[in-house]
Amino acid sequence: MGKKKTESKSKSFAYAIGLRNILESETTGFFTGLFLLALAVITIIAMVSYLYTGQADQSVLESMRPGEWLNQHHEFANYGGSIGALTSYYLMTVNFGFPAFIIPFFIILAALKLMHVYSVNLWKWFLCLAVIMIWSSVALATFLSPFAGDMVFNPGGAHGLFCKQFLENLIGPPGLTAVLLIVALAFLTYLTSETIEVVRKALNPVKYIRNKVKFTVTDKTGDDADDDVSTFDGYVEEETVVNHAATQEEDEAPRVVDLTDTTQGQQPNSAAEPGDTLHVTNANEVKGDDTTLVIEKTKQEDEATGNIVGEEDKSQAPINPWDPFTKYKFPALTLLKRYDTNASIDMDEIKANNARIIEVLNSFGVQISRINATVGPTVTLYEITPAEGVRISKIRGLEADIALSLSALGIRIIAPIPGKGTIGIEVPNKNPQIVSMESVLNSKKFQTTKMALPMALGKTITNEVFMVDLAKIPHLLVAGATGMGKSVGLNAIITSLLYKKHPNELKFVLVDPKKVEFSVYSRITSHYMAALPENEEEPIITDVQKVVRTLNSLCKLMDHRYDLLKKAQVKKIDEYNDKFIHHKLKLTDGHEYMPYIVVIIDEFGDLIMTAGKEIELPIARIAQLARAVGIHMIIATQRPTTKIITGNIKANFPGRMAFRVASQIDSRTILDRTGAEQLVGRGDMLFLSGGDPVRVQCAFIDTPEIEGVNEHIEAQAGPVEPMELPEPDDPQGGVGGPSGDSNLGSLDPFFDEAARAIVITQQGSTSMIQRRFSIGYNRAGRLMDQLEAAGIVGAAQGSKPREVLIADENTLNVTLAQVHGARG
Repeated sequence: MGKKKTESKSKSFAYAIGLRNILESETTGFFTGLFLLALAVITIIAMVSYLYTGQADQSVLESMRPGEWLNQHHEFANYGGSIGALTSYYLMTVNFGFPAFIIPFFIILAALKLMHVYSVNLWKWFLCLAVIMIWSSVALATFLSPFAGDMVFNPGGAHGLFCKQFLENLIGPPGLTAVLLIVALAFLTYLTSETIEVVRKALNPVKYIRNKVKFTVTDKTGDDADDDVSTFDGYVEEETVVNHAATQEEDEAPRVVDLTDTTQGQQPNSAAEPGDTLHVTNANEVKGDDTTLVIEKTKQEDEATGNIVGEEDKSQAPINPWDPFTKYKFPALTLLKRYDTNASIDMDEIKANNARIIEVLNSFGVQISRINATVGPTVTLYEITPAEGVRISKIRGLEADIALSLSALGIRIIAPIPGKGTIGIEVPNKNPQIVSMESVLNSKKFQTTKMALPMALGKTITNEVFMVDLAKIPHLLVAGATGMGKSVGLNAIITSLLYKKHPNELKFVLVDPKKVEFSVYSRITSHYMAALPENEEEPIITDVQKVVRTLNSLCKLMDHRYDLLKKAQVKKIDEYNDKFIHHKLKLTDGHEYMPYIVVIIDEFGDLIMTAGKEIELPIARIAQLARAVGIHMIIATQRPTTKIITGNIKANFPGRMAFRVASQIDSRTILDRTGAEQLVGRGDMLFLSGGDPVRVQCAFIDTPEIEGVNEHIEAQAGPVEPMELPEPDDPQGGVGGPSGDSNLGSLDPFFDEAARAIVITQQGSTSMIQRRFSIGYNRAGRLMDQLEAAGIVGAAQGSKPREVLIADENTLNVTLAQVHGARG
């Protein structure tokens, strides 16, 4: 008997050991962790879905009938089914609210530990996360409850709400706030002892502003005397190390490097990084005193955090303007080339130019006290502070002498620099840098801009990204000699707009008399182009007569949009679109979302020489009136003469972008001042919009980059044909094209589908057809005329929908058969 008991105990012990080995095995741990990981992910999905479906499931969850949890009749809207809805309800509504997301997060940590992916202390994580969840639940219930509105659950859950009410009843709202603050500080102190130091600094900031630094004082009594260096410690109010040099004078001066002494500072062939700041002293042989050259560091633009710089998703708007192409993905920055922009500053060139400028000015009796050199990507700006009594006109007259001394092309003197008491001398760098389109678009400034039509043009002398809003200019005139970068500038403008605007928000009208400049954009014609019906096959216009018809069509579209603005009682396009998005306009009145339209004419001079007034008059009319309705023009020419850029054109194009031109006369024509003839080419330009011109190095983008961007856009879901412009008015007074659009002999391809949609919905609305088939308003109107001629809808009744004359599909099929039979 005792032997049997011993054998039984040994077997039980063996089974226990075997079970323990199975539970502790690596395979069991891996699959258990995998199961927990899947469970946590499913729980997170269900909880996220509960944020949107909780209100629909609330009535079922709070009074569930027997068998409803099986969800056989789809009572639950949660993406995780009935189990997901129940789990989310008890975690978020009944317990902790938003902090309940910490529970699946901890399960993920446990799963990763079981799978031996990470080694973490689960007990420590459990205690810390539990404190965070409980504290956050009470804090959210305390501070966010007044703003919860119609949320299906309290932000802190029922647990947080109960704790909040219990503590408020005991110690009141101030006591509750104090408890939350003390618990938070105690927990942070447990995590790191530096919390105490932070609190002390916050309570007594004056004590901790002072910073202990080391002073080095050098006494120099003569040229051949040894330096007496003494070091001591002290306190100053700054947080930087200060190096004081005591000289024979009473005033202290910063440490300088004498250019005449090659043993000081940098070596002759050394280079400095663009971020360095150096103070250089030049010996002035005329007066015997010092002139200081300061090489300032240029600003480095913050790069964007993401790879996509397009606008934020607008799916939360009452009417999404991106609909039905909400899945459209903006081009990635990886489609653009990235150039090395960290080239070093050539100190030898800076010192040599500085010495020559000083020499020329001194030789003509012009005394200066300071030179500030700002090194840009292609041009260095030397800011001169003249001595007292020096006339500005005297320095301005030395422009040719300075250019001769420096042996440089494109010396430009700005006397004085606006907003500063200095005179600027712009000198081109011998080794200019390339400003890539990627570096401009990959900036935080471009990514976070709220401009309606942002044009990222390049970088200024101070290395800042230069951007302007075309919607505020509102029209731009571009000029430059052949090969100076004008076409690259237009491509930079188009690319920056493509990276920021959705196809539903922006349309281009491209006019290319040379037939080759804009042909690269033929791939995106259906997404981003607007054209007349006759030009839908080739929306990039190259024929002069088609240009005239398109411009007249834009004038007609402008008048139509002004009528819509008048009905909506607004003054400009952004106010109109805002009303449209928020359901403040009646679609039955013909209202529709208005995209911006940018008209770009590459060689304006050729059009003027060919068509003359036929081209100039509609352009002037659009430039005068179309700003408020979102139509903007950019015209470019390589011959900025007064016969081409007339006074009427200049008066209505306040924005000017001038590349290098051949003469001062051309510069005065485009900018109303000289300066463009002194640019160095290769994208060097002056931009003028109301004030003084700004010198900018235009961003460079080549054809393979443009093709890559266009290929990406072509692959996205978008409109299947260009936006249709209205037929221009006939010169003889008739309206419309040569063929009768309402003639049943040329039915629209959407005729049958539109007829069925109208009969099924019993709504004879032009705007409904426009939205249903994503076509233009004019084409939808012609389609309605054809349906009227076929006897499917009645005549137009003003702003009211048309009467549907057919009541069922059987009658419609008979009618369609008769229509197609008559055509056959």
